[in-house]
Formats: sequence, C-alpha cells, structure tokens
Amino acid sequence: MAERADALPPFLERSDTDFMGLSDSIERVIRRLETRRALSEEDRNAIRALPFTYRTLEASTYMVREGEPPQICTILLSGFAYRHKITEKGARQILSLHLPGEFLDLQNSMLEVADHNVQTLTRAEIAAVPVTALHRLVTEHPAVARAMWIDTLVDAAIFREWLVNVGRRDSHSRIAHLLCEFALRLEMAGLASHYRYELPMTQEQIADCTGLTPVHVNRVLKDLGRQGLISRERRSVAIANWEGLSHAGDFNSRYLHYEEGGPGEAALAS
Repeated sequence: MAERADALPPFLERSDTDFMGLSDSIERVIRRLETRRALSEEDRNAIRALPFTYRTLEASTYMVREGEPPQICTILLSGFAYRHKITEKGARQILSLHLPGEFLDLQNSMLEVADHNVQTLTRAEIAAVPVTALHRLVTEHPAVARAMWIDTLVDAAIFREWLVNVGRRDSHSRIAHLLCEFALRLEMAGLASHYRYELPMTQEQIADCTGLTPVHVNRVLKDLGRQGLISRERRSVAIANWEGLSHAGDFNSRYLHYEEGGPGEAALAS
C-alpha cells in the first residue's frame, strides 16, 4: 500500500505519553509568531487546532534527513536542536542552533526534498504537524503565512552571519560571536539571565559550528577566560564583560531582528 503523503515517519507515531503544559508550549509558539506579525484570535485558534503529534526524543535523534521528502514540520517545545550538513568524507558543519518555541523545518516544508539535516542536540519535546495541514493553514490565514515567512527570513539572516563568522573572522572572534548570540537568544527565550546561561554544546559541537578543532576551541575558551571576558563552570557560561566580548566577536545584534518584537540588547543592559 502506498504511504499517504501526510503520514508521519515511524519515530513520530502517536505516543500515549502524557505531556504536561502542552497548551502553554503552543501559546509560546503563538507569542513568538506574534513578534513577527499581529495575529487575530481566528489566526491563533487555527494554530491551536493544528493536528499536532507530541513526542519526547532523545539527544541525537534525526527529525529531518537530507534527501528525504519532508512530511512533517516540527516545533521544538523543550530542549535544543541543530541544523547541519555532512560532506562526502563525513565532516559535519553545524549551520544553526534552535531553541524552544521555534519551528525546525519551515524551510523544507515548501520544498520537494530536504537539503540538510535537523537533529536534537539534547533530550527534547516536540510537536509535529503534517506539512499538508501547514499548507492549509498558511493558505487560509495570510497573517500566519506572513509571520512564518518573516521567521524564515530571520533564520536566513542568522545563516548569513554564521557564514561570515566561519569565513572571515579569526578563531577568537568566531567563538566570542557565538557566545554573544547565544546569550541574547537564550535571554529572549527565557532561558538565560544577566549574561549567564547553560551552553548545551560540547567543544566538538562548537568546533563544528565554527570550523575549528575541539582542541582549538578549548584553547580559545581558556583565553577568553584569562582575559576576564567569560567564566565557565562545566557547561555554565557567564559573560563577565559584555562590551569586551562583543568587541572581540565583532558582534552586532542587528541580524537577530529583535526590534520586530523583542528588546534585544536593551533587555540585557537593564
């Protein structure tokens, strides 16, 4: 029997697990979209009515594989995920990090085949919706379509900045820039406070973000600590000198476009 176009892949088959706070999680997603475009109550109800399938995934689970036709679009409810590509020789380049409340595959949902991978970085809770339902939503609710479109444009802005980071900044600037970005994005997601946060990445994964080796990443992190710019305890990072670290990283938050619906650096300065 042919598989239905909107069928979910096996790892997303419906689970009987009782997820707590799911309505709150979907409301967080709606609030995020409303930072991109004002939505009516009808728009909000249409998002709430999507046929979500909820699941807990362990770290390193693939949600999207390059070369496969996209069947679902996933929203990250808790935990972290990342987008990456792998070369023919097996080298991995991490393209972006994703936080709770973010759509993980709006890019591929309108294409015939996925051109990159999306994988959980930590244990995560997700809500998946068939792309056919998503297509109906954006057709019938133009404001939602515009909000999602803007969301993908901001993703593209982050991709551009990461490209510059790998291609034109030195090793210290690359890592300083990454640490500044994480601080702002985690703050906006309610997962950091006063420049202090849990960094959910190993040094090997940071290396795959920045085009460095894990040994070099370790050396740079120690240097940033000796300069009094950051302090670390296991995976906890505290930015001790925001101005110094942002200068070292050639960091400007413009590409995050928080002026559309978030305070950005102003929130951290208060």
